[in-house]
Amino acid sequence: MYTVFSTFDVNEEKAEEVIGIYQNRSRLVDSAEGFVDFFLLQNDKRPGELTVQLIFNNKKDYLQWVRGEDFKRIHELEKKYPDQELAAVIPKVSQYKVVAR
Repeated sequence: MYTVFSTFDVNEEKAEEVIGIYQNRSRLVDSAEGFVDFFLLQNDKRPGELTVQLIFNNKKDYLQWVRGEDFKRIHELEKKYPDQELAAVIPKVSQYKVVAR
């Protein structure tokens, strides 16, 4: 398996708004080849720190997703988000191969 974490910080007052956006996400990734699961994580001590976790069967499937049209479409929509502070957020992305379970 292969997992990707995208961590970003938002103003704590906007954390619930961002959580709502993800709760109503398009779910396009759910039908991507090799997709396993999606999580939105909130830091217990710093509520403005949010992490998106994607799990794929393997790195090849993940790369196919990020190079595809649905991925581009989703991220273009983010750039057009009315709240420019949220639209400008750039996550720190970390990628991992699962080596034990």
